[in-house]
Amino acid sequence: MKLNKVWLAFLITVLLLAACGKEAEVKDATANDEKDTPSEVVVVENEGMKQEYTKAPTKAVSLNQHVTEIMLALGLEESMVGTAYLDDEIYEPLQNAYEQVPVLAEQYPTKEQIIASGADFLYGGWSSAFDKKSIASREELLELGIHSYLQSSSVMLAPKLDDIYTDIRNIAKIFRVEERGEELISQMTKDIEDITSRLPDVKEDLPVLVFDSGETEVFTAAQNFMNELVTMAGGVNIFGDVKGKWTTVSKEDAVERQPEVIVVIDYGSTTAEEKINFLKSDPALKTTPAVQNDRFVILPLSAASEGVRVAEALSILAKGFYPGSF
Repeated sequence: MKLNKVWLAFLITVLLLAACGKEAEVKDATANDEKDTPSEVVVVENEGMKQEYTKAPTKAVSLNQHVTEIMLALGLEESMVGTAYLDDEIYEPLQNAYEQVPVLAEQYPTKEQIIASGADFLYGGWSSAFDKKSIASREELLELGIHSYLQSSSVMLAPKLDDIYTDIRNIAKIFRVEERGEELISQMTKDIEDITSRLPDVKEDLPVLVFDSGETEVFTAAQNFMNELVTMAGGVNIFGDVKGKWTTVSKEDAVERQPEVIVVIDYGSTTAEEKINFLKSDPALKTTPAVQNDRFVILPLSAASEGVRVAEALSILAKGFYPGSF
């Protein structure tokens, strides 16, 4: 009897061990299946193109400064193999992250440079990024196995703040960092509300001319994001009624609309100071109230663009529009 009991206990132990081993095998098999299962396919429709992403890009290249800063603000520097086309100083809070990413070219890199970098994703801020004369069309890139995204808020007519947020959400979705995207949008919204809530309550419109460039004529903002920034900061863009994103107007038309403030867009080889000196010396433009009263606001192009620096742009504009009261 004692011997039978010993054998029975032994058999039960063996059976239990076998069952545990089988359970462990099932768990391991399940884990391996999960590891081998591809992540959810992300589909993004962007400027007439639908692209599918079976995984997040790991070798991205940003092609304009404001979209470079969006990538860095989302903490994606480790997923980048290059940047290009810096308009001015990189946004200071993002400087350290920027220094971790190679600069492929001062302006647009060549198609050969893109291929050599091993890029699997290109992020363009302006339509020119995907011109055949610069790199390649988005269709050609896709044939090469390179996905792309064009900043919609930068190429649409009359973009709003929510359009920038849509771009940020799309990039966050492509890179599987949706939570970071929402955190960035939440912080931007908070910073913007902090500035707009402190704007003075004024009864009269403040006419504003946006001066990009021009000597014989004036290249200025119409219904692009600069128009929205001026409005959000409490001013009125004097050419905000003109259809188009940027437009060229005559000096006489600019003088006739009597701007009280001129926003000088700062970028490129011609400095903001040189632009202001031109405005002060031009026979027609120097007669405007803005020039007569020396009311100029210098705004970096990178802050004026559809990126993460909306609050910074609004702060610069508000201080220039309402000196002493903001």
